[in-house]
Amino acid sequence: MINESTIETSIAQMFGELKFNREPQGLYAPLTYMMEIGGKRIRPRLCLTAYALFKDSFTQEILAPAAALEVFHSFTLIHDDIMDKADVRRGVPTVYKKWDENTAILSGDVMSIESYRLIAKAPAQVLPQVLELFSETAAQVCEGQQYDMDFENMKEVPMDEYIKMIGLKTAVLIACAAKIGAIIAGADEESCGHLYRFGYDLGLAFQIADDWLDTYGDTGVFGKAIGGDIINNKKTWLMTHALHKGGKLESEGSIAPQNGRTGLLEAMEMPIGNSQERAAKISRVKEIYDALGVGEDARHEIIRLHANAMESAGMLGLSGEKYGLLQSYAEKLIGRTK
Repeated sequence: MINESTIETSIAQMFGELKFNREPQGLYAPLTYMMEIGGKRIRPRLCLTAYALFKDSFTQEILAPAAALEVFHSFTLIHDDIMDKADVRRGVPTVYKKWDENTAILSGDVMSIESYRLIAKAPAQVLPQVLELFSETAAQVCEGQQYDMDFENMKEVPMDEYIKMIGLKTAVLIACAAKIGAIIAGADEESCGHLYRFGYDLGLAFQIADDWLDTYGDTGVFGKAIGGDIINNKKTWLMTHALHKGGKLESEGSIAPQNGRTGLLEAMEMPIGNSQERAAKISRVKEIYDALGVGEDARHEIIRLHANAMESAGMLGLSGEKYGLLQSYAEKLIGRTK
């Protein structure tokens, strides 16, 4: 049986050997940079974990497609950072800040192409199925990003629309990773479906955890400046929930308007022209979040989605050891906020 240690060793080796030595270096250096600054590698790790449920050893048939998932994810980050005007990623300058926007756009494009080179190394008998899933997922991720940008021009977003957006932008790629691992391992359709659901619910939980960390996390652990979502009025789970809950409590008369929806809408209009103004806005929004208890509400939602994911894992009928692989993966993914 493949254990966690084998998975970790394979991931380290996989990305240690992944090189972009082609010319011109001005195009490929950002790819190497993105790979070297690391990350949690949660997508290739889940792909290998799903594969390990049905196979006893790793071969190139799974290692290259697993790497493709991380390369594609890194491409989306390069472009997302431009759109979000993010200066820091994983504790270091983002690609567009280290180079420039044009370089970041073009390097992101070629990174997307490189992900397809790797995914195409899946076994011939399942390659059409893997490519179809990967391509559909890639399109869905872009759809999710567009919804996220659309939300920037809206004062409020219904929670179901927010969940739809993070389902597309974040959860589908994690779900895709689980299903690709199962497909390449030769799992039956029902098992592939359970693993997709496992990954999808964990993906939702992971994004909500990411939203929580942007407000309540530690910069050294989070790898990004705290409060960036607040400064940009991003429609995170916390913001979306706070507006809804704040409005409800205000209408009931159980909370003062300045600590509810009214106060939050006013805080969203606070100036952010310098560091003092940005700090004041972050502090004010956090004050309202704390009054509404949305931080704890987010943690409860993360736990609920984690439970849903483990219910899907339970439907696979795995042995204790193999179930433990999925359980350990899930705990590590959202353990920062549970």
